[in-house]
Amino acid sequence: MAKAYIIGGGVAGLAAATALARKGAQVELFEAGPQAGGRCRSYFDATMGQVIDNGNHLVLSGNHAVYAYLERIGAASALKGPDHATVDFVDLGEGLRWKVALNDGLLPFWMLRAATRVPGTAAKDYAAFAPLLWAKKSATIGRVVRPQGMLWRRLVHPYLLAALNTEPENASAALAGEVLRQGLLAGGRACRPRIAEPNLAAAFITPALAFLEKNGAKVHLGQRLRRFTIAGTGVRALEFADATIPSGMKDAVVLAVNAPVAQDLVPGLCAPNQFRAIVNAHFAAAPPAGAPAMLGVIGGTAEWIFSFPDRISVTISAADGIVDEERESLAARIWRDVTAALQLDAALPASIPPWQIVKEKRATFAATPEQDALRPGPRTATRNLFLAGDWTQTGLPATLEGAIRSGETAAALAMRHLQL
Repeated sequence: MAKAYIIGGGVAGLAAATALARKGAQVELFEAGPQAGGRCRSYFDATMGQVIDNGNHLVLSGNHAVYAYLERIGAASALKGPDHATVDFVDLGEGLRWKVALNDGLLPFWMLRAATRVPGTAAKDYAAFAPLLWAKKSATIGRVVRPQGMLWRRLVHPYLLAALNTEPENASAALAGEVLRQGLLAGGRACRPRIAEPNLAAAFITPALAFLEKNGAKVHLGQRLRRFTIAGTGVRALEFADATIPSGMKDAVVLAVNAPVAQDLVPGLCAPNQFRAIVNAHFAAAPPAGAPAMLGVIGGTAEWIFSFPDRISVTISAADGIVDEERESLAARIWRDVTAALQLDAALPASIPPWQIVKEKRATFAATPEQDALRPGPRTATRNLFLAGDWTQTGLPATLEGAIRSGETAAALAMRHLQL
C-alpha cells in the first residue's frame, strides 16, 4: 500500500497527518526537533518551575479549521474563553481602561453604542476602514486608509499588529481585509477569543500524537530530512542522517517545514524570505483576582497580557526592534508594564518573580504585499510532493488557522494522489 510521508511535526504537519490517518492512509511523520509542535509548543521551564508555552496563540471562535482539527483529535474542549466577544484594553499613557464588546449577530450594533465601542470614537470612524475589505493585493494598509486617530490607536493598530505580526502601515491591505472579514466583521459569535488551557501542547499536540498512534501512524522525532531524491516528476527517496527511505511515485510527500528549510529542500521554490520576530515574556506569578484573561495594552512595551491561574504571559508582535535586547532589562521593562496594567502595585513583590523570555526571531513571514506575493500554493512541480505551512498561500497571515488550513489542503491533494 502506498504511504504518506509528512515532513515536519508542527501544527500544519500534524493537521495533514491526522487528516490522512483518519482516511486510512499509512502515515509516517518525521520531525527534526526532539518534540512535535514547532512554534506551537509547551515545555517545562526549570527557572519558573512550571510548564509554559513558547508563545500565546490566540484563536477565535469562528476559526473553523482550528475547531475541525481539535474535534478530529478529541480536543474540542481544550480552548477556553468568554461567552461573548469582549476584550479589555488599557492605555498606560492616558490611564484609561475600556472594553470592546461585540454583539453576537452579524450586524455590528456595538459600533453604534458608546458603551461598547472604543472610547473617543464615533460610529462613522469605523466606516473609514471599509476600503480594506476590497483592497488590491499590491496595496499597503497605509495607502488604503489613514493610519491615525483614536480608533486606529486604540483598536485597529493593535488588532492588526497582532494578526499580521508586521507594522500595519506597511503590511498587506488585502490580508488585513481578510483578518477583519473573518474577525471583527464576522459578528460576536465568530469573534470570541479563545486560549488553550492549560497549555498549547495539551490542546494541539499531545492529542494529535495520540490520535496518530491510535490510527497506526508512525512518528519519528529527531529526524531531520537532508534531501529528497527526485527522479523525473516524483520524489523517489527521503534521505535522513542515518537512513534513506525509498519512495515510489504512488507515495505522497507533504513538506510542512518553515520557508527557509523548504527552499533548501526544493530547488527553485519561490517563498517568503523576510521575517518578523515575536517576543514572549512569562512570569511565575498568579494574576490578581478579577484580572481579564486577555488584556490589550496601549502605550507600553507589552502589547497583550494573558492571565493564567499560575502565570502571567505577555506577547509583543513585530518585535524586531527589541528582540536583541538584553534579557534581564527586557524582562524588567515588561514587568513594569504588567504591574501597571494589572494594577499590582499594592501587591508588588520585592523583586520580579521568576521569569522567562522566549524570542522567535523569524516567527512569521513579513506580511507585506511583496512577501505575500512570494507565497507558493500547495502543489509543486514534483507530482507527489505537496507543501503545507502558514507561509504558503492560505489567504490569511501566518496564524494557527492558516497553518491548519494549509495542512488540510495538502492532505486533500495527497489523498487524491493516493486515490483514497
